[in-house]
Amino acid sequence: MKEQDIIGKDSFYRQIFKLVLPIVIQNLLSAAVNSADVIMLNYVGQSSISAVSLASQYASVLFMVFYGLGTGATMLCAQYYGKGDMKAIQVVEGIALRFSMVIAAVFAGAALFFPEMMMKLFTNDGDLISIGASYLRFMSISYLCWGITEVYLAVLRSIGRVAISTAMNVLAFSLNIVLNAVFIFGLFGAPKLGAMGVAIATSLSRLIELAACFVVSFLSKDIKLDFRYLFVRNKLLFSDFVKLSLPALGNDISWSVAFSMYSVIMGHLGSDVVAANSFVTVVRNFGTVLCFGMASAGGILLGNIIGENKMEEAREGAKKLIKLTVVTGAIGGLIVLAVMPFALKYASLTEQAMHYMKYMLLINTYYVMGAAVNTTLICGVFRAGGDSWFGFVCDTIDMWCYAVPLGFIAAFVLKLPVMVVYFLLCTDEFVKWPWVIRHYRSGKWLNNITRDNLFQKE
Repeated sequence: MKEQDIIGKDSFYRQIFKLVLPIVIQNLLSAAVNSADVIMLNYVGQSSISAVSLASQYASVLFMVFYGLGTGATMLCAQYYGKGDMKAIQVVEGIALRFSMVIAAVFAGAALFFPEMMMKLFTNDGDLISIGASYLRFMSISYLCWGITEVYLAVLRSIGRVAISTAMNVLAFSLNIVLNAVFIFGLFGAPKLGAMGVAIATSLSRLIELAACFVVSFLSKDIKLDFRYLFVRNKLLFSDFVKLSLPALGNDISWSVAFSMYSVIMGHLGSDVVAANSFVTVVRNFGTVLCFGMASAGGILLGNIIGENKMEEAREGAKKLIKLTVVTGAIGGLIVLAVMPFALKYASLTEQAMHYMKYMLLINTYYVMGAAVNTTLICGVFRAGGDSWFGFVCDTIDMWCYAVPLGFIAAFVLKLPVMVVYFLLCTDEFVKWPWVIRHYRSGKWLNNITRDNLFQKE
C-alpha cells in the first residue's frame, strides 16, 4: 500500500501524532518543572543548584525503575488491548504495582533515614551534603506516591488514554511550579525554605496527583486503580511480566545508574562543573522532548498493531517511526542551539561554570540525535515487539564496559581537561548505533506476546 494511502486512511501517521501531542505536552511540563527548579534556585545560590542537582539523581534512578516497570506493563497491555482482553490488562497492572510499591518504599526509607549517606556518594562537599540531605528527607513521601501513579498512568497510555494521563501530569507539574515559588521564596506567608522548598512542593503535588488518579479511576468504565488486583494470581501473566519487565527494568536501572556515575565523575571535578551541567540537563531535556515523545507513542501504537497480529503493518510502521525520529532528533539539536544564547545570558554562574556550560551545550546539539535514535529503537520499537533483552545487554555493555570506565580513567587517571572528559562521556550513544541498527534490520524484535484463554479455569 502506498504511503499516501496509509496517511489518508487515518492510519499510522495520524494515529501516532494523536498519541504524540499529549505525550509531548507531558514531557514539556516535566522539563518545565526541572527548569523552574534550576531557575528559581538560581536566585538562592549556586550551592543550592548543585546540591539539588546531585540529590535529584536518586529521583532519576527511581524514575527509570518506574519507567522500566511501566514499560513491562505497557508491552503487555498495549498488545492485549489490540487483542481486546481488558481483564488481562487489569491483572498486569496489579502485578506492576506490587513491584513499584515495594521499590518506592525502599527509596523513601533510605531518603528519610540515611540522606547524608546518599549524598556522600556524589560529593564530599559538606555544604552540598547538608542542603541535599534536607531535600531528600522531604522528597521521601513523593517517592511513595510516584510508585503508584506512574504505573497507573503507564497502563492508561498503553490503551490510548494519553489525554487522561497527560491531564494528571499537567495537574501535578503545574502545582509543582507554583508551589516551588511559594516555598522557595516564601510567598503568601509561607516560610522561605530554598532547596528544601523544592522537595516540599514536589511531594505535595505528587500527593494531589495520586488523589486525582483515584478520582479518574472511580469515573473510569474500563481500567481502574484497583488495589484488589494486587492479590490476583495468574502464573502465565506473572511469568510474562517478569520475563519482559525484568530485562526492561534492568536496562533502565543499569543505564540510569551508569548515567548517574557521570554526575559522580563531574561532582568530583568541582562545583562549577556540577552547576553548569544542571543548566545543560534542563536545556537537553527540552531538546529531547519531541523525539522521546515519538518513541513512547510509536511503542504504544506498534504494540497495539502487533496485538492485532498485523505483523507486516507493524514492520512498515517501525520504518516510518525511524524516519520521524531522525527528523525530531535534528529539531532537538536545533532547539538546544537556539536556547544556548538565553542560557548563557541569564544563568547566574561563575565565569568558569559559564565556560563549561557553553561547550557542554554545543556537544549536546548533536548528542540529542544519538539519544533519539537509540531510545526510539530500544525503548519504542523493540519493546513494542516484546524484545527487552537486547536493550538490557546492549546498554549494560555500552555504559559499564565503555562509557563509565572511560570517564573515570579520563578524569582521575589521565586527568584530562574537564571538557575532554565530558566529550568522551557523550560518545556513549553513538558507540552502540551499529549493533542497535543491525538488530532492528534483523526483525528478531517483532513478536506477538499475547496468550489465549488466560482465565479459562476461573
